[in-house]
Amino acid sequence: MTGTTVDRRRHADRCAAFRALHRPGRPLLLPNAWDHASAAAFAAHGYPAVGTTSLGVAAAAGQPDGTGATRAETLLLARRLRHLPVLLTVDVEGGFSDDPAEVAALAVELAGLGAVGINLEDGRSDGSLAPVAETAAAVAAVKAAVPDLFVNARTDAWWLGVPDPLGEALERGRAYRAAGADGIFAPGAPDAATIGVLTAAVDAPLNVLHRPGGPDLAELARLGVARVSTGSLPFRVALGAALATVDALRAGPTDAAPRAAPPSYEEVQRLGRGVVD
Repeated sequence: MTGTTVDRRRHADRCAAFRALHRPGRPLLLPNAWDHASAAAFAAHGYPAVGTTSLGVAAAAGQPDGTGATRAETLLLARRLRHLPVLLTVDVEGGFSDDPAEVAALAVELAGLGAVGINLEDGRSDGSLAPVAETAAAVAAVKAAVPDLFVNARTDAWWLGVPDPLGEALERGRAYRAAGADGIFAPGAPDAATIGVLTAAVDAPLNVLHRPGGPDLAELARLGVARVSTGSLPFRVALGAALATVDALRAGPTDAAPRAAPPSYEEVQRLGRGVVD
């Protein structure tokens, strides 16, 4: 058996392992990383799979999110994470191209770096939704090129404020599933009742975004959700904690204890071992 065959078999096995983590009623909690340190920390804390957050990747590169500007940074991060003992799924925004063949080529490259899934969205940088057929074509092209890769097709119906977001999400979820999507992601679904309709009506593992103050993991499990993503929340919390720490130092002495002890220098140093650019 050649090395290439072994690599393909190993990648297929890892993709199957990731797919098996999507169990309606026992949702996968997917933390989203923005650099090597955050991904390594999540892996070290026992999370079997890690996603990337396009906002964190874009912000770290000095770019706006959702504009297709961070293809190179996304690939570089995947390359840096490929040796971590974790299953990796990558947020590729809208695929960084309107050409399904180019989106498929990106998926092939990411799979070659060990990624087991991608997140592909239909929101456009101008605030509109891409035509259903356009996103469905990209999904189909990726699945034709890398059949084992878990394609999580995201609809931004709620985030972009369309007149009938539930109806739009259902139409798009069904179309993306018919094109071969393995899962459907509906961030912004506003409440448990709406999420329940989605899980019942879309014949695919449903991914939702954790919302502070929204349904917790136990309730989402009861609703039949298969995956709960943290999105950009950990990145934004980390940024907020950094600002709060420095602002507290500037303000002067305080007896207030930090909410959580930060990792030590040595612990963070260990997370950086084995990085390959």
